[in-house]
Amino acid sequence: MPGDRVAAVRAFNRFYTARIGVLRDGLLRTPHSLTEARVLYELGQREVTEVADLRRELDIDAGFLSRLLARLQRDGLVVRERSSDDARRQRGRLTDEGRAAFAELDRRSAEEIGAVLGALSEDDQQRLVASMDAVRDVLTQAPPAAGFVLRAPRPGDLGWIVQRHGALYAQQYGWDETFEALVARIVADHAADHDPRREAAWIAEVDGEPAGCVLCVRRDDDVAQLRLLLVDPRARGRGIGARLIEECLRFARRAGYARITLWTNDVLHEARRLYERAGFELVESAPHHSFGHDLVEQTWARAL
Repeated sequence: MPGDRVAAVRAFNRFYTARIGVLRDGLLRTPHSLTEARVLYELGQREVTEVADLRRELDIDAGFLSRLLARLQRDGLVVRERSSDDARRQRGRLTDEGRAAFAELDRRSAEEIGAVLGALSEDDQQRLVASMDAVRDVLTQAPPAAGFVLRAPRPGDLGWIVQRHGALYAQQYGWDETFEALVARIVADHAADHDPRREAAWIAEVDGEPAGCVLCVRRDDDVAQLRLLLVDPRARGRGIGARLIEECLRFARRAGYARITLWTNDVLHEARRLYERAGFELVESAPHHSFGHDLVEQTWARAL
C-alpha cells in the first residue's frame, strides 16, 4: 500500500476529529464522551434495544460496552433488563432522564453541523455531502445504484467532458495534455457549429451528477461518427456505456445516415468490447505516436 495514501487518510482523520470536537473531554459541551453519546443515540432510536444488536451496530467489545452501560445506568440514563423471550439476552432502554440527555445531544449536534454548513456556499455544501456519500460507499463497498438518466448537455457539461477525459486518460493510461487538447477541439467544434438535426451529444447523469458522455457528429452526408464515449469509473457496472452507444446509433438512423464509424486505440479494451457488442467491426488499424505514447489506432464501423 503506497505510504502517501496511508498518510493522507491518517491526516484527514486527525483533521476531522479535531474539526468536530470529538477529542474534547465532553462531546458538544456535555458530560458524555463520544462513545457514550453514540450509545445514547442508538438507544434513542427505539423504545427497547437488544444489547447484542447494539454491540454489532457499534462494533464495540462486549466487555467495554457492558461497563459503559453500567456507568450510564448508575447515572440514571439507562435501564438494563432481561429479555422476556430469552433470559440469556439483555435489553437496554433510556429512562426519561436518558431521553432528555439524548435530545440535548441531538439538538446540539444538529446546531453545530448546521453552523458548519451555513458557513459554506450552496455548491460547497453539495460537494461536501456528495464526498461524504462517496467515502461511505467506498468503505462499505456498497453496490452501485442502477439508476441513471440520459439527457442533453447543460451549461458546464461540455467543460466536464473535456476535464474528465483529460484527467481519466492521464490517470489510467498516462496520456499527456495533447489528448485533452484534442478533446477540447472536438467539443469546441461541436458547441460552435453543429446541425442539431444531424449531430447531438448526451450526458449520462447519476445522482444528479454527470457520469458519462458521447457525441454523434457528421463525417459526411452518409456517414456519422461516434466520438468521446466515456463512463466515469464510479458509475461503471450500470450499463451506461452500452446505453450511450445505443442512443447514438438510434439518433444516427433517424438522422438518415447509412453508416457510422469511430476512432479509438487498442489499449481501450473495455470500450472495444462495447463496440463489438453493438455490432461494430474493426476495419483499419495502424501504429502511431500520440499523447506521449506509442499506440495502435483503430477505426471501427457498422451499417445502420
